[in-house]
Amino acid sequence: MYQYDTYDQQVVDQRVAQFRLQTERYLNGDLSEEEFKPLRLMNGLYIQLHAPMLRIAIPYGLLSSRQMRALADITRRYDRSYGHFTTRQNLQINWPRLEDVPDILADLAKVQMHAIQTSGNCIRNVTTDHLSGIAADELEDPRPWAELIRQWSTLHPEFSFLPRKFKIAITGAERDRAAAKVHDIGLRLVRSASGKTGFEVLVGGGLGRTPIIGVVIRDFLPQQHLLSYLEAILRVYNRLGRRDNKYKARIKILVKAMGGREFAELVEQEWAAIRGSRLLLGEDEIEAMKAHFRPPELPPALSLSNDELGDAHQNSRFSAWLRHNTHPHKVTGYRAAYVSLKHPDVPPGDITAEQMDVVAKAADDYSHGLIRTTHSQNLLLGDVAEQDLYSLWQTLDSAGLASPNINTLSDIICCPGLDFCSLANARSIPIAKQINQLFDDMDYQYDLGELKLKMSGCMNACGHHHVGNIGILGVDKKGEEWYQITIGGSVEREASLGKVIGPAVPFDEVANTVERLLGVYIEQRLEDERFVDTVKRIGVKPFKEGVYVSALS
Repeated sequence: MYQYDTYDQQVVDQRVAQFRLQTERYLNGDLSEEEFKPLRLMNGLYIQLHAPMLRIAIPYGLLSSRQMRALADITRRYDRSYGHFTTRQNLQINWPRLEDVPDILADLAKVQMHAIQTSGNCIRNVTTDHLSGIAADELEDPRPWAELIRQWSTLHPEFSFLPRKFKIAITGAERDRAAAKVHDIGLRLVRSASGKTGFEVLVGGGLGRTPIIGVVIRDFLPQQHLLSYLEAILRVYNRLGRRDNKYKARIKILVKAMGGREFAELVEQEWAAIRGSRLLLGEDEIEAMKAHFRPPELPPALSLSNDELGDAHQNSRFSAWLRHNTHPHKVTGYRAAYVSLKHPDVPPGDITAEQMDVVAKAADDYSHGLIRTTHSQNLLLGDVAEQDLYSLWQTLDSAGLASPNINTLSDIICCPGLDFCSLANARSIPIAKQINQLFDDMDYQYDLGELKLKMSGCMNACGHHHVGNIGILGVDKKGEEWYQITIGGSVEREASLGKVIGPAVPFDEVANTVERLLGVYIEQRLEDERFVDTVKRIGVKPFKEGVYVSALS
């Protein structure tokens, strides 16, 4: 895990002191709301429906147990003893007092954390695959590159006031678990014909009001040129991106308007002028960064099958968790274990301070003190010996963190919606509860197989509904909450946007609509065929008929 050097710590400490003074000036009336707004946004502070909301950065989703304990302490002292993990691998606290935020930032700085650039029109938290470093299908661990990008982009003077917010994702695996194609810049580690490692570069992806799949502008970028090429892209966007209309200000609109080829040509021209600059990454610099992410020394461990582990403990609940909440590790005898934040009675992604402490201790006891956050609003312990899985399960189960539902229907991605967010048109959390209540039979969920249900309370798409196998979007109709349903979305290598099945449905009918969709899937699927693959094979029409004709009959 990357550790701050003296310069890193100085930057974060100085930012805390600056914001403390800015907050005092605002509270004393020396700064207007208009003047204070960009300052608080640069430090991750929003004003929501009921209270401020602070978004805390978790670079590329990696936390130490010490940092998790600090987050637990912060939620106890300054909030309501819980936090919310987001689809961007960050943590949000929803009830801090404005006057306490400088103290929160100071406490974060003590454990090498901050909220810098988690908001505003700047380069946001760089995200990556939560299985980085342990997945068998990985070409190379992308986290050292994500950290290099973080260092380059933090408080970059040229890119602090972009036309709009900017998001970068990087993946090193064959299966894209970082949603690279729906980011402003997506990077995929690839190998050239000569065996050198570099990057495939995509631009112009994004969700929100205008969902677009990114386009490849460079098939292979040598790794030493990563930062200079990113800088070239940002310079072109900063110069040509629209600033007169925030709904048309994202880079995806610029790329779509001019075309990927023309945009790529402009980037290449800009890059030619800076590719040999100070941004050129030397081999020593690259290797020094990789040293921060070397895997822990894992002692030899006995490899056991699911059946062997299940039979050893004679516990059906553990066996279900083992099958659905653990993932193969590239080291024999180890697995990655998911910490499910999708208990049926809890808003997706929420975790209490007490649960944070449990996870921190579990990380120390079973996974070398490291915790990963995921795009699906769960947590992951990456390096668990198979002989320790039962003890780990007991620990998580006693804390309500072992729902055996990863990648099932109830592993719902859900934004806070109208219960918290001032931008939302409709509630999301009660819809998640409605679905969980209707589909409470886990055997039925297991029979459905892998299924990604994603839900947003507005067009900003914080819940990534556009790329859900089933997507749910809350809309406002004359003061009433209605929900638009899409199917067939995916963020995998062959990424796709979901297609609307028909008219929006009222609040009380969302779960029933999902039930009718699943009825069509069960009737139409081939053996072992996933929901998303059935949609791709037969199209939207049978699902539309199954939903609306059935509703009328």
